[in-house]
Amino acid sequence: MTDPLNQLEILTEAECRELLTRKSFGRVAFTVGDLPEILPVNYALLDGDVVFRTAQGSKFNAALERAVVAFEIDGADEAQQTGWSVLVVGHAIALLKPSEVKRAKELNLRAWAPGARDQFVRVTTGMISGRRVTTGGPTEESSA
Repeated sequence: MTDPLNQLEILTEAECRELLTRKSFGRVAFTVGDLPEILPVNYALLDGDVVFRTAQGSKFNAALERAVVAFEIDGADEAQQTGWSVLVVGHAIALLKPSEVKRAKELNLRAWAPGARDQFVRVTTGMISGRRVTTGGPTEESSA
């Protein structure tokens, strides 16, 4: 059951970008065959785009194919029934040029997962959106 006093706020692009700078952990969603796959990644920002390290495998293959992917971060307070999320939709691009890899390495991005994660993937920021659920007083609709 949700709190009837909670309100949904659409975040501006600037607010979304600010929230992206505050986190380092998110989820990337892509398609493998005909099925969706959503995996956690540690990330950093490079020129406003999401970059993460990965091993050879499904995420890197999606980047080699320049697949359309979604990247999401969020925060929640379950007790207050509030939270927010930011969604980035764009193309996954494998960073292969030495100059690109050098810039990505300068981010000092560390993956939590064990094993070699020596490939870098960039998610272009084609579309960015966000929402926030906040607590508040009665809205005009509920007080009418």
